[in-house]
Amino acid sequence: MDRIELARVIKAARARIAPEDVGLPAGTRRRVAGLRREEVAQLAGLSVEYVVRLEQGRGPQPSDQVLTALTRALRLERDECEQVFRLAGSSPPLPGRIEMSIRPSMLRLLERLRDLPALVLSAKGDVLAQNSMACALLGDFMRWPAEERNIVWQRFLGSGVTHVSSPEEVETTAQQYVGWLRTARSRYPDDPDLRSLIENLLNRSEQFWSMWEEGRSTTSRSMRKTIEHPDLGTLSLDCDTLLLPDTEQTMIVFSAAPNSPGEAALDTLRATVSV
Repeated sequence: MDRIELARVIKAARARIAPEDVGLPAGTRRRVAGLRREEVAQLAGLSVEYVVRLEQGRGPQPSDQVLTALTRALRLERDECEQVFRLAGSSPPLPGRIEMSIRPSMLRLLERLRDLPALVLSAKGDVLAQNSMACALLGDFMRWPAEERNIVWQRFLGSGVTHVSSPEEVETTAQQYVGWLRTARSRYPDDPDLRSLIENLLNRSEQFWSMWEEGRSTTSRSMRKTIEHPDLGTLSLDCDTLLLPDTEQTMIVFSAAPNSPGEAALDTLRATVSV
């Protein structure tokens, strides 16, 4: 592990990012360009003290999970991500592994969707990023432990987002999630995190095990979702899925028809986010 060079790369990357690029207020009392350490820590889900130690060339070797969160927060391109992994003494994500980093251009697109809730998922359902509207609608996934930031895990093992709807919609969603993981396994048979997720679900959820045994595969599809919001009540929204082919990530966008109750609810939600 080259702590000194790793610290230099992290500090340089932090200095290149303007606060407004990541949806943070610029303020008027910034002494240096770029993000503050506490802002990087917030974006990566790390403690400020941990980021300080990294930038000072101190502390233990970062885990792959920490490196992934850090490179995502710093919006590093693939080559830059590989450099950070190597400097930290870790192997960069290999071909054949599920991509967990989001291109900076996709993060910019996500942030510019200010009127609609939107989030980006990995090929196995990890929530990689969400905009402010999605946080207000579904809750802040980044506040959960890393292994629980997965919509399939939440569907079968967690409390997660409450979907209230007909039994048919509940069943359809569960089958879609199981089929989604089957498709991911066929495409990424050597991904250890995917194997661990599937084994965990098989061992702990009888419903998942039963559906897994049926052997169905599927990909993400657009559909209607019924969501129970703590303040706005029951919302029926269109849920469209946009595929990013090169990474097999998906962007999920929630919307509602004009003049519908769902549109009125999203207007109310938008006003709370803007406050």
